[in-house]
Amino acid sequence: MVRKLKNILFDGINPWNMVKDYAQMTAGLLIYSLGYVLFLLPYKIISGGVSGVATLVFYSTGIHPNLTYLAINIFLLMLAMRIMGWRYFFRTIYGTLVATALIGLFQGIITDIGPDGHEQLRRIVGDQTFMACVIGGLMEGLGLAIVFMGGGSTGGTDIIASCVNKYWDISLGRMMLFIDIVIVGCSYLISQDIQLVVIGYVTMIISMNFLDYVINGARQSVQFIIISNRHEEIALAISERVKRGITILYGEGWYSREERRVLLIMARKYESRHIFQLIREMDPAAFVSMSNVEGVFGEGFDKIKTPSPTLPIGRGE
Repeated sequence: MVRKLKNILFDGINPWNMVKDYAQMTAGLLIYSLGYVLFLLPYKIISGGVSGVATLVFYSTGIHPNLTYLAINIFLLMLAMRIMGWRYFFRTIYGTLVATALIGLFQGIITDIGPDGHEQLRRIVGDQTFMACVIGGLMEGLGLAIVFMGGGSTGGTDIIASCVNKYWDISLGRMMLFIDIVIVGCSYLISQDIQLVVIGYVTMIISMNFLDYVINGARQSVQFIIISNRHEEIALAISERVKRGITILYGEGWYSREERRVLLIMARKYESRHIFQLIREMDPAAFVSMSNVEGVFGEGFDKIKTPSPTLPIGRGE
């Protein structure tokens, strides 16, 4: 049983990479929980998702949000196991349990006893509800992005969005936006305050757009076209030091009628500075064109996702 569990969790994965993934997920969960507890919960801001439902339950019944958060996620965790596979299931359990613990911890820190003897949450930014909305939305979006890039989930509607994103190339932020619109709209039935509903929608939009911005920024790719008499040296340096593949195209100068070798390179945007440095070292007179590309799919980049019915269901990535 232990060996089977080890194979599920570590098969084909470098243990050091897994440690880095879980450390990244923990950092993202910390940011997400701080944003929710410090800036959204005390101001009764419903930003959507299970955390939004937990806020509604808290102000309606007094049940602590971390308990509601954990209870709702039990069913969705079963869904994650069925659709996403065991490896994603364990990462989602980790994300859910850590988020539950952090929400409970931070709520206890900011909870005071009011003059009437009842618990009340300390408001970090005073009566600036809109400021809390902006800061909380940004922190939630950033935290979720870090968790997703680490291959994890905070549970809740993130699970539904990740399941859909597994087979269809739909933005995580947009998918979660569609789900959360309904949740925030339903908050009016309990709060009867249209202002809080509007602020909830603003928070949701800030969070989801910032989530997309962070994820897309990390994945943004560029295309290099390089023409140089020292193309072999440049290609060797980029291949060995940047670890990117190079395609050689055969061209001919229109005016000179000389044959040329053209290097075509796809790379992440953050790698472009290193590539430019190598080109400058090899051939400062090289002709270089760099352009942003909408998306790059294949080895070393993103996977092509299609709604093919033949895709294996239940296998972890």
